Amino acid sequence: MSGQKVLISGASIAGPALARWLGRNGFDVTVVEKAAQPRPGGQAVDFKGRTHRDVLARMGVLDDVEAQQTAKTDWRMVDADDRVRAVLPGEFIGGDVEILRGDLTGILHRHSREDAEYVFGDEITALSDTGDGVYVSFARRGDERFDLVIGADGVHSAVRRLAFGPEDAYVRRSGYYYAVAGGAVDLEGLETQRPDGRAVAYGHNEPGRLVLLGGQKAPSLFVFRADAADYDRRDEGSQRAFLARAHAGMGWRASAAVEAAQTASDFYLDALARTRMTSFTRGRVALVGDAGYANTLGGFGTGLALVGAYVLAGELVAARGDHAAALSAYDARMRKPTKIARSGSAGSFLAPPSPWRIRLRDWTFANRAMLRLMMWMTDVFATDDRIPAYPLR
Repeated sequence: MSGQKVLISGASIAGPALARWLGRNGFDVTVVEKAAQPRPGGQAVDFKGRTHRDVLARMGVLDDVEAQQTAKTDWRMVDADDRVRAVLPGEFIGGDVEILRGDLTGILHRHSREDAEYVFGDEITALSDTGDGVYVSFARRGDERFDLVIGADGVHSAVRRLAFGPEDAYVRRSGYYYAVAGGAVDLEGLETQRPDGRAVAYGHNEPGRLVLLGGQKAPSLFVFRADAADYDRRDEGSQRAFLARAHAGMGWRASAAVEAAQTASDFYLDALARTRMTSFTRGRVALVGDAGYANTLGGFGTGLALVGAYVLAGELVAARGDHAAALSAYDARMRKPTKIARSGSAGSFLAPPSPWRIRLRDWTFANRAMLRLMMWMTDVFATDDRIPAYPLR
């Protein structure tokens, strides 16, 4: 398979993972990433269940991930007077292993940089799948032919848009948005660490809005509902203004958090969205991770991206050069694990739209029996024991 040229778009999580598998198993791999370098920072991501752990171990990165994992953090949901109404335990929020996204990206890049050519500061601008190959145009480098092109470039995937069609045909927005911001906000008077050493974050809800402070996911996390996406996705100033408008008049420490977010160096805002796809391949093009099966803040997304990279590589190696058979098998294998990405919305859970929905959510976590049921359900959904053990190096 040394003659099989593969282009991967995206160097965050799914892209480097796939590059590592394919490069070590005989493929000639190029990874293109529009950022100038592996992106640092970002909120914490997590892995849960035996399948996620097995894939990390088979990749040879489990020890590195565990060495850089964040501490478990409980979320205490409080009213405007800081009275605790419910606790979302760290095991529910952070899975079995939680790590900052930037740290995970760095680990995956280190483990794959000898297996692929990385091209930073460039991006795909056009694709032409002629049946015998995919001809690719780039913003900066010359045109080139590849045997396969893989979109690992997130929910706003350029590869999906170029090969499958407009984003709106495949991405469903929930009406909720989220923002993460660096910079500490004063939590004076609140306990930020339990007596046993576990970290504590504090969240406050008003209908359709959540402000969470002090957590490992990000120093400040905002989840909120809005009637329209009144911002420019390419203009950070416009995004910060949108955040401020959405939280105008909110009580508790919201105004201080929004003010800090206006100048935070680490800031990101986007819609909560799901990728509504049951087939992730077309011709010689395939999607992996959020490009094909996103459910923003819905849980399991990072683990699902690594599972997808493992399955795609495994099927390509097993098919011995028959890309059509491999991609068909990849679609079939991933249909069940990705079902969770096609349902539910984290927005209405994190920022319930009405006072009674907020009380119901809090009661669920305050009730021990309901909490045990919720934990059991996350275990069931996170584990799929039918993922094959591919003979990959």
